[in-house]
Amino acid sequence: MPTTLPIEKRKTYTYEDYAKLPEGAPYQLIGGELVMTPSPIPYHQDLLGRLFFELKRFVEEKGLGKVYPSPLDVYLSATDTYQPDIIFISKDRLSIIGESKIEGPPDLVIEILSPATAYYDLRIKKDVYEKSGVKEYWIVDPMQKTIEVFLNKEGRFDPVGTAKGEGEIRSSLLKGLSISVKEVFE
Repeated sequence: MPTTLPIEKRKTYTYEDYAKLPEGAPYQLIGGELVMTPSPIPYHQDLLGRLFFELKRFVEEKGLGKVYPSPLDVYLSATDTYQPDIIFISKDRLSIIGESKIEGPPDLVIEILSPATAYYDLRIKKDVYEKSGVKEYWIVDPMQKTIEVFLNKEGRFDPVGTAKGEGEIRSSLLKGLSISVKEVFE
């Protein structure tokens, strides 16, 4: 028997509506729509784990801030609350970490593409991240075995690095962070 959402069906939803969903409900609020995001496949989670481990280790060793894996709500506007795969928040912006959600754009967002989310990650969410002030955005493509890095310059994401299959990806935001692409996709 299908379960019903604890909110009435309407055209545009807000964070207030989204917050009424049960904890762990597989939805993101994207442009005022409740978008169901199915559970990721094991390979997606392997990639997430490898990237999270490398990023967290680097950030903790340097005392740079906090790193979180999904699912964790990131509130960007009344109609946009996402659950990026991995986020980094610098130590001087830790005040955006609220009791139940991140209240503003993280400094770094990493999205791992999947068939169910690629359209949103590459288009809608990327535009919102750009406009809301995310400083660096990584797109990880498991099918192509690529990682692309974008840096926000004056409200626009500029590509600053791409690696496919091998080589290293470097962060412009986290100076000294270098991750082997081959090790991520092994």
